[in-house]
Amino acid sequence: MPKHLSTNKPFWKSACLLTSALLLSGCSLLSKDKIGDDAPASFALEVDAPKDVRELLLQHMELQRYRSLSDLRRNELSRLLGAADGNIRSLLGTMGYFSPTIELQLIETPEDADTPRKVVVQVEPGEPTKVTQTEVAFTGTNADDPKGRNMRESIRRNWSLPVGERFSQSAWSSAKNDGVRRLQNRRYPTASLTESRADIDADTQEAQLKVAYEPGPAYYFGPLVIEGAERYNPSGLIRLARLPVGDEYRQTTLLDAQQRLANSGYYDSVFLTLATDAAQPGDTEVHAPVIAQVREAKLQKWIYGVGLSTDTGFRFSIDHTHNRVPYLDWRAQSKLQLDKKNPLLSTRVASLPDYSGWNYFFGGKAAREELADYTANSVTLAAGRSKSEDKIDRTYYLQYDMAKAQGAGAPPSSSAITINYGWTGRYFNNATNPTRGYGLGWDVGAGTTLTPAREPFSRLSARWLYFMPLSKTDEATNRRSRLAFRANGGAVIARDDAVVPITQLFLSGGDTTVRGYSYQSIGARSDNGKLIGGRYMASGSIEWQRPITIAGNRTDWEHATFVDAGTVTDSLDIYTVFVGIGTGIRWRSPVGPLQADLAYGLETKEVRLHLRLGFNF
Repeated sequence: MPKHLSTNKPFWKSACLLTSALLLSGCSLLSKDKIGDDAPASFALEVDAPKDVRELLLQHMELQRYRSLSDLRRNELSRLLGAADGNIRSLLGTMGYFSPTIELQLIETPEDADTPRKVVVQVEPGEPTKVTQTEVAFTGTNADDPKGRNMRESIRRNWSLPVGERFSQSAWSSAKNDGVRRLQNRRYPTASLTESRADIDADTQEAQLKVAYEPGPAYYFGPLVIEGAERYNPSGLIRLARLPVGDEYRQTTLLDAQQRLANSGYYDSVFLTLATDAAQPGDTEVHAPVIAQVREAKLQKWIYGVGLSTDTGFRFSIDHTHNRVPYLDWRAQSKLQLDKKNPLLSTRVASLPDYSGWNYFFGGKAAREELADYTANSVTLAAGRSKSEDKIDRTYYLQYDMAKAQGAGAPPSSSAITINYGWTGRYFNNATNPTRGYGLGWDVGAGTTLTPAREPFSRLSARWLYFMPLSKTDEATNRRSRLAFRANGGAVIARDDAVVPITQLFLSGGDTTVRGYSYQSIGARSDNGKLIGGRYMASGSIEWQRPITIAGNRTDWEHATFVDAGTVTDSLDIYTVFVGIGTGIRWRSPVGPLQADLAYGLETKEVRLHLRLGFNF
């Protein structure tokens, strides 16, 4: 008769046999001291079996543990071998082998002083057990919920241990748990596994599987309740979380709201939980509050930083954040940056978002910039509204610009006022180290110069980045190479004699535009032959990024080969395209890619090193 075994009960009586062996061995076995790291083993162990079976046995066999006992007597070892058969069969059962042939031998090796005995384990695992029947059922509360029909069908359809697959304990556990996770991740956070049975016929190597899940009540998001709020207004931060009250529960939605609060800067720690205890017996639908347990951040924060860039050289910065400006309850973020080419002082004061997600802001910046052959002192003031969502940022604002250029033949000082709108969409698979996806952004502004004369003008700029995965470079490490495409463009539209602030014009060249050329070294030419910002700009890049593997092992390093090109001009009829080619290394650090590139400028015929840390779009 075939033997039917259930994974809910032990397949073998290995635990009893092992306990008996330990009891028979007496106190002498339990009192033995363990051998030091440099002491010899009490016996040698040899396993003759297929590779996967051998690796499992060498890692988990009980015999391995007893090798470290000092002065293990022969009769004690013989008793252990009696229990080893059951232990090995239990381990093989986890892999789907229920009819193995096992032979254990104890061989004396007097010629080897270090290990005078050897245990040889020979295993023929036999045919693996295959799944011949699966049954996935739903019982109890919401077993027939019409709104959950697609989810139930998807769990059955995507069951990871279907008929014909090899049975193993790990695959069986994974399949059962996957169904529970899928229910809990959406709509049914209290779902449970109510029945789990695997009937194994060891004679025919067949497995019949049955599971039953109870979805439980369907949950919907209730109000967000913040616990631990002392310094900051909870109502404003509730709006910042953007929890969709009334929507169907999704774990990803809850985690996104938690991440938004954690990134807000108002909290040192945030943990969101759905109050599932709000359900009453018999409930099929529950609107449950979400509890946010928080530890608030300090009212003020100072950050001191140093950096180095091939574009701007050594940099020292001080950042100050005040999370609750007196009388306003808005946040102020100020920055002092000292470097050779672009020292600046800036501040931005912003409110918490309203119920629609928009917030107000105002701020200013004073800077000294090296712009091609000139140095410009500039002041910028801006005020408007902005909205940041998961993937899209929007902003519209009124801006005042004043710039005064210095140097021989410098253009006259000028000022302007513009109304602007900006939109940025980020659709990358990772915010700090993307390998696929795309980003698109554009800004448009219109206004008038104020000094030295009033002239209308408009300014447009756009940028695009796309990662295109290619075929897998290495099947073993599952790493894929990719192409990265980048494009930037801009235009200032005004009368030829209009004096637009020099800070509103375009320059190119450097780490993030056209490599192989120094920072902002690509521009237009003034009447006296000086390099200056131009009214039109275009640049693009194609980069091949390849993962680096060592001996087939995955690493956090990548190699890149690229071609960059760009131009800046005051006339669409006259322009020069600057091309740079090169190669580089990337390290995928926790804060973003660290890039080191060597690029050759075809126009300058020079090689330049470009260093950059982090990713932003």
